This record gives sequence, C-alpha cells and structure tokens, in this order.
Amino acid sequence: MPVHDVHVAVIYYSSTGTVAELARRIADAAEHAGADVRLRRTAELAPQAAIDANPAWAANAAATADVLEATHEDMLWADAVIFGTPTRFGNVTSQLKQYLDTLGGLWQQGRLADKVYSGFTASATKHGGQESTLLALYQTIHHFGGILVAPGYTDPAKFRDGNPYGTSHVGGPDTPLDEDARTAARIQAERVVKFTKAIKHGLSPAS
Repeated sequence: MPVHDVHVAVIYYSSTGTVAELARRIADAAEHAGADVRLRRTAELAPQAAIDANPAWAANAAATADVLEATHEDMLWADAVIFGTPTRFGNVTSQLKQYLDTLGGLWQQGRLADKVYSGFTASATKHGGQESTLLALYQTIHHFGGILVAPGYTDPAKFRDGNPYGTSHVGGPDTPLDEDARTAARIQAERVVKFTKAIKHGLSPAS
C-alpha cells in the first residue's frame, strides 16, 4: 500500500503558543509515521484589543497567521483528527468548541463517524484541568461515533508524563515544551497513525 495513504488532520486552538507548538510536534510525528497531515487552527473569537494587550498572545497570533483555519472539508478529508486546546476552567476553549458546534450538519449525515480521534492540551498550572479538558473533548467524539485512540500507558515514557488521556504540558509561553511532552506528542501521533492504518487496511500480526 502507499506510504502516505492515511490522512490526519491536527486541528487546534492556541492563545499564547504552547498548544500551537504541541500541534506542530504532533503533526510532524504523524507525517514521519507515514500520514498525509493537515495542520489547522480554529478561528479566533477574542477581540483584537484583548490579544494586543497580551504580548505572548499577540506574538503567537502573528507567528501562526500562515496556518490555515480549519474548515468542514478538513474533517471530511481526514481519516483521523487530533484536536488540541488549552484548558479553560477544566474545559475546552470557546474557539475550539465553536468549531465543533458548527459540525452538526456533518454529524447528522453520519460523516464524522468511524474516524479515529484523539486530543492534547496544556495548562498554566499543575492540576489545571488537563484531564477534565480531554475527557470533556472526548464526549463530543462519542457523539460523533468516532473511534477514540488515547495514548494510555502503552510506552514506558508515558509513566513519566503521567497522562493516559492525551499529550499535555504544564506551562505558558515562558516554559518551553520539555522532553516528556515532546516524547508524549510523538507517541500519541504514532499510535493514532498505527490504528488509523489498521482500520483502513487491517492490523498485521507484527503490529
């Protein structure tokens, strides 16, 4: 079969850049694992004045201006979708939620079912809602009829970052991704590609 016969969309929202960096890491790892990848951001809903008042937010907006905004066509194209969002009071951001809420028509037609889904997140503090954010995101996946592929504790490195629900990172724009987060991003992307290929072509005995 062709090397790049699996389509993975990495669709995220990021304010100050941490989730954007995680998204790039996951997208690169998925491509390296043998997928065609689309990296997409959701539309910004915050007023420009609020963005301009936060230097890190403004810097990330400028740095990611060339990343295309996610559309419905990206969902249709994808065999797997990996969603990324910062935590907001233990939940997904309004920017990602707004995108998800626009997918009702595709959901009603059954066009979001039987795809692989996974998620990643970041928070400014420890225990800042990372697990509850991913679990809240995954409620939507269940409604889609999606196939949830979480990383679990399937690799020894996952016992270091400690989040079986998805890749996560504690820190803001002044706290770069650590080795645990970078490794977790790779593990999650590879696992998503592995099982997306399995669903499309059948899991080989060696897998």
